[in-house]
Amino acid sequence: MKTNLALVDLVRDVAAHKGATPAQVALAWLLAQKPWIVPIPGTKKLHRLQENLDAVVVELTVGDLDKIDVALSKISLQGARLPESVLKMTGL
Repeated sequence: MKTNLALVDLVRDVAAHKGATPAQVALAWLLAQKPWIVPIPGTKKLHRLQENLDAVVVELTVGDLDKIDVALSKISLQGARLPESVLKMTGL
């Protein structure tokens, strides 16, 4: 977990620079990847729903995306994305 905190720090830094929340930056980054990638955030709280919806107004420029890509390339994430039992169900 300690190793993966570098990714959290990166997202927090971008969020602070953009005047957004880390969740909004994460969603905005996903939206900027490919037109067929559609993030499906989950929440039980109305204020979090609004926060998620506001991610569409977070503008990540080409320069921002490049900086994020460079920073991501230097982070070696540890652990699986999902538990093995869930991965088996996805066919990944």
